[in-house]
Amino acid sequence: MSRIRKAIFPAAGLGTRFLPATKAQPKEMLPLVDKPIIQYAVEEATQAGLENLIIVTGRGKNAIEDHFDVSFELEHILHERGKDELLKLVRAVSDTVKIAYVRQKEALGLGHAILVARDLVGDEPFAVLLGDDVIESEVPCIGQMMAIHKRYKVSVVAIMEVPPQDAPRYGIIKGHALSGGNNRIFEVEDMVEKPEREKAPSNLAIIGRYILTPAIFDALDETSKGSGGEIQLTDGLRQLLRHERILAYRFQGKRYDAGEKLGFLQATVEFALKNEELGPAFRAYLKSLNLQGK
Repeated sequence: MSRIRKAIFPAAGLGTRFLPATKAQPKEMLPLVDKPIIQYAVEEATQAGLENLIIVTGRGKNAIEDHFDVSFELEHILHERGKDELLKLVRAVSDTVKIAYVRQKEALGLGHAILVARDLVGDEPFAVLLGDDVIESEVPCIGQMMAIHKRYKVSVVAIMEVPPQDAPRYGIIKGHALSGGNNRIFEVEDMVEKPEREKAPSNLAIIGRYILTPAIFDALDETSKGSGGEIQLTDGLRQLLRHERILAYRFQGKRYDAGEKLGFLQATVEFALKNEELGPAFRAYLKSLNLQGK
């Protein structure tokens, strides 16, 4: 029961931070250089060995399903035109993953999105990856967390240090470092969703990577609607904490908040600079800009 095989990708949000760009296309399909945002999280999961992926969608999200499906017409055209490298890229998207889809009919929060996938997950531990958080690391972030779960057999949330002024944007944990954990593994004592700066119990913020035991489903069932009239995952985790241990893991890697405009632009610039094809020309272009006084 401790082996992680499945991952949930909540993707039913409205993407209001990117309007009007997201009026007619899913936020998850916005391109980060040459891939849609959600593909980075999907690739992270597959690189970590996760076999069954579950994407929770909503109205207007058909483009996500089309992206990960086989496109016979496009593949035929690429083959006919001898564009083998592009054909390889297109096929890699559909060939390397097994994906199931489930609809979240109402936007009732992250906790509710996970509940919607309950029947597909079953009675086993699973991963949750939020596509908004793009994480660059040598070892996939979710893979690092799977190793922690294998050792301790409990739920694990990913955390990172944030400046005090940013605490109101995150769920913040209260806890203490475990001995032998290299100051990266923390025993969670409590957590608070978007606390005021002065009331934050620490500077350790939860970001969009989770390993959860199946007990989270009953905990979410018992969780009342929180801020915004939604079922918050943080509130569900607090409910779970009454019955089970939860660990927090300060992951190794760099996280980009692609769910808001500045973070998306920062990720775009940095990923473009690291791109073998675009990097040199893009770096030269940036150096040519006169940014003084602007």
